[in-house]
Amino acid sequence: MKTGTDRTSFAILVKEHHRGLLAYARALTKEEHTSRDIVQDAFVVAWRNLDTFDVTRDFGSWMRGIVRNKWRESLRKSARVIALDDETLEYFEADARQWDGLRDHGGVFTRLELCLKKLPESLADAVKAFYYDEQSGEDAARKLNVQSATLRKRLERARSGLRDCLKGA
Repeated sequence: MKTGTDRTSFAILVKEHHRGLLAYARALTKEEHTSRDIVQDAFVVAWRNLDTFDVTRDFGSWMRGIVRNKWRESLRKSARVIALDDETLEYFEADARQWDGLRDHGGVFTRLELCLKKLPESLADAVKAFYYDEQSGEDAARKLNVQSATLRKRLERARSGLRDCLKGA
């Protein structure tokens, strides 16, 4: 039986690795909903097998292995064949390891959040609606009560501001 400490520690690890695993799964599946399902299933598997996790291993690598297995399982279930050879999978793994390094050394997502807070509210709201809430350009513009062209310009300015902030951070 897992303790409250296990739950708390696992919740922290989930929070730290969730975005990276979603990106990894999205690269494998090319489908947003499928990638979310796979990551969710992977966390369930990880929780159930937490007692078998070797703490000397990297948690992110372990989780990516579970995500990869869940992805292969979903391919078998859906009978769709997407041929990704081991070399391509290793490329995705190497790319994911680079993100691990950024998270471990200053946290790219943490820095991005700090930079987002420095943007003017109108630009930050545009980023949140379009990227965080994953709304279409039309829906985000409607939500913010602006024209689509205005939203595009705000997103352009926001990306520029975030890029400059991240380079300076």
